[in-house]
Amino acid sequence: MWEIFVAIVLGLVEGLTEFAPVSSTGHMIIADDLLFKSNELFGDEVANAFKVIIQLGSILAVVVLFWGRFMDLLGLRKMNRIHGEKTGKLNLLQVIVGLLPAGIIGVLFEDFIDEYLFSPLTVAAGLLVGAFLMIAADKFQPKVKAETVDQITYKQALGVGLIQCISLWPGFSRSGSTISGGVLLGMSYRAAADFTFIMAVPIMAGASLIKAVKYWEYFTPEVLPFFLAGFISAFIFALICIRFFLKLIEKIKLTPFAVYRIVLAVILLFIYL
Repeated sequence: MWEIFVAIVLGLVEGLTEFAPVSSTGHMIIADDLLFKSNELFGDEVANAFKVIIQLGSILAVVVLFWGRFMDLLGLRKMNRIHGEKTGKLNLLQVIVGLLPAGIIGVLFEDFIDEYLFSPLTVAAGLLVGAFLMIAADKFQPKVKAETVDQITYKQALGVGLIQCISLWPGFSRSGSTISGGVLLGMSYRAAADFTFIMAVPIMAGASLIKAVKYWEYFTPEVLPFFLAGFISAFIFALICIRFFLKLIEKIKLTPFAVYRIVLAVILLFIYL
């Protein structure tokens, strides 16, 4: 039962932090590496495979919430309204333009990132620098040119894609960097958040599937309950978090999240220095 409890808690951490601009990596270091140590329960390889599974649970939550939008992008179903807004302007090519920069760099430097950038201190650095980027987005937001995700231009999509590259440094947070970048490029907070979540599905799913193949031999019947509990937990809490975040972001903006990130970074530095 302890293993199931650990799985549920880690799924909760993943679900609540993967799409909020607070860095799921930093939270997983504290929750798993310091408190629960899933690698000691099953071994490093199974622990890594488990993290792939709970990330897939979070991705599924985005797919469910944006189902109509994805069907529209793929040309499988046309909808008159999504989130109360007219559809028909955001297209698949714009999403691909936003995905390409980080996708290319991620493939080229995956081994380097995994080997050298996944330490508590590098994550703390990412948390701090990313926090200042978020504060800058709030302070220097230009005139909004894209109120909704359907008004995003190719230039904005490419700009967000380029900014997303810095999120490959663990701790920066994909949503933190892309929402900040979108706002600085003239998107509303909601448009930047929607575009961030839409882009997250293919890039996270692709990365997760690559890792799933890598750790496939560790997906055994013995650890299936552990994996399943984490997957369901991550899915449910990601669903709750995304709904809440989309309602909250335009009201409080990014600075409160940035302050939280600074506090988290200080905690990590205090523990590991």
